Amino acid sequence: MLHITKKENRVLNQIKYFQNEYKDGVPYRILKLDLDLSEVDLKDILNTLNVKGIVDYNDGTVKLIETGTINVLNSQEEVKTEELNQTEEKAFELLKEIVGDSGKISKTLLEGHMLYSELNLTSLKTYNIIISLENKGLITKTQLHDGEYYILNI
Repeated sequence: MLHITKKENRVLNQIKYFQNEYKDGVPYRILKLDLDLSEVDLKDILNTLNVKGIVDYNDGTVKLIETGTINVLNSQEEVKTEELNQTEEKAFELLKEIVGDSGKISKTLLEGHMLYSELNLTSLKTYNIIISLENKGLITKTQLHDGEYYILNI
């Protein structure tokens, strides 16, 4: 059984809706116009659905492949794990590698690793990923006497 998040399910439902109209694959631009998602989120979701073998996403079109049983994740813990997009997963893995035994990392060090590591993120993307990890409860911002830190919550 395949597992998908609510956002992935929403995108999948739109692909199913448009597939009869677009026999050669639903154009990405149609999905982008119809769904109220950022371009980064939509591309991450389509890539995730592609990796899971549910859709074929390439050359700007999306075709439905899997029509079997798909389980939509509902619990917060399931969603936390599954909803991390690919870049967030890489950033979180990097964070787990560089955080010390204390489980804390300075804000400056964290941002530096995201900007200048193999992730090579922009300042905006770094900010968005840190906020996303905070919102999902994986890290917590804290103020210590020598500056801002993040605490890993695992």
